[in-house]
Amino acid sequence: MLILVRLFYEFFKTGLFAIGGGLATMPFLYNISESTGWFSRSDLTNMIAVSESTPGPIGVNMATYVGFTTAGFWGGLIATLALVTPSIIVIVIISYFL
Repeated sequence: MLILVRLFYEFFKTGLFAIGGGLATMPFLYNISESTGWFSRSDLTNMIAVSESTPGPIGVNMATYVGFTTAGFWGGLIATLALVTPSIIVIVIISYFL
């Protein structure tokens, strides 16, 4: 249970501050790798290759991969939702004022 909270926190932070597309998440993923040990730098290279070759946004693919390898299905779901939640919140706030 605690790992899911940590996954949500790390990827929410990534989604909140990584502006500029999927490759802008790379520094955050390096920090996650160093602070948690969930994956190595060589794993990160493999994640980039797989994320580039599969359909969908790179950041979402990498969040799903890390979450799934760390905590299974629920980890993948939580990490993906955490990455996109800040964008959804900003869109809802902007649409409210428009």
